[in-house]
Amino acid sequence: MAKGRMHNLNTILIHGGIDGDKTTGAVSVPIYQTSTYKQIRLGKNTGYEYSRTGNPTREALEKLVAELEHGRYGLAFASGMAAIAAVFTLFSTGDKILISKNVYGGTFRILDKIFINFGITYQFVDTGNIKEIEKNLTKEVKAILVETPTNPLLEVTDIAAVAETAKRHKVLTIVDNTFMSPYLQRPLTLGADIVLHSATKYLGGHSDLIAGVVIANDDELAQKLYFIQNSTGGVLAPIDSFLLIRGIKTLGVRMERHQKNAAKIAEWLKAQDWVKHVYYPGLPDHPGYEIQTRQADGAGGMLSFELQKKYDYKLFINNLKIITLAESLGGVESLICQPASMTHASIPPDVRKRIGITDSLLRLSVGIEDYEDLLVDITQAAKKAEG
Repeated sequence: MAKGRMHNLNTILIHGGIDGDKTTGAVSVPIYQTSTYKQIRLGKNTGYEYSRTGNPTREALEKLVAELEHGRYGLAFASGMAAIAAVFTLFSTGDKILISKNVYGGTFRILDKIFINFGITYQFVDTGNIKEIEKNLTKEVKAILVETPTNPLLEVTDIAAVAETAKRHKVLTIVDNTFMSPYLQRPLTLGADIVLHSATKYLGGHSDLIAGVVIANDDELAQKLYFIQNSTGGVLAPIDSFLLIRGIKTLGVRMERHQKNAAKIAEWLKAQDWVKHVYYPGLPDHPGYEIQTRQADGAGGMLSFELQKKYDYKLFINNLKIITLAESLGGVESLICQPASMTHASIPPDVRKRIGITDSLLRLSVGIEDYEDLLVDITQAAKKAEG
């Protein structure tokens, strides 16, 4: 099949990037488990020298994720945090980054504890409020980092509006697209400069690998990112690159089930008297529903909900039988966490309180199990949590 004729994303998931192996005819890209490569002669190689610099399995993955995000360049890293660190390494002493106000705790931590030591600062803003962004775009600001929907409150940002504002002020727009995946949302097409993922999540999809990816279109920006990747060495291993390609092949069918289940569970939770609030951008009364509908092809498989005061969140969590208490998200199995003590524990309590991350807020990554079994599990846990 000619690559130029592939327009449907479900086909690109299977055949995008580098499709199979030309040498043997293998339909799957092989795992090139090697550290170095025999050179043809002094000064001439086969295109590969050393696997930190380039590896055929990783290259196949990088081309695939770039194609999925409608980008020209993809880079694969050993974790989502390694990917984020590489992007932040683009900046210099005195630079400031504006970040979504309820950003993932690890993103906050690396800025607050690591990059602050190099004179790179940050500021929380409501990226859904363009006027607030404009007000804080001082000369020190070099980038705006957006999560949309945010983790864990599922707030929605208009990517195109932020990107347009950023371009006028000559700053970069960086979008963490982990929650949506390129199956549902493609920020580069909306004007973003850099897209990144914790590929551990929906791209991998099976809770069996750790990975991160970064995608860009601009030649100069991509060269800088590649230089950082090669120099710092946080590259993804061949075996994990292979597993990630395999996971991506089923991204479409998985995401359809994830969000079908999530939509049903969100609607059901909203009707329960023991639930104080449900956060899901697929609900028509969600503040970001209209923007989400316009810029994405669905609302995804992530939701959060807050229990009423008389329900003990610890008892609720501890009595779940099918849904697993665990960090991470985006796997085929349903996972629940308490952000205040888990994913967002690194954010100071006063900041958590201010942005709405309460102790009774629970984040649910809805898996692809039978949704009726999930509802039964949630119902019995809620009964046992009642005070």
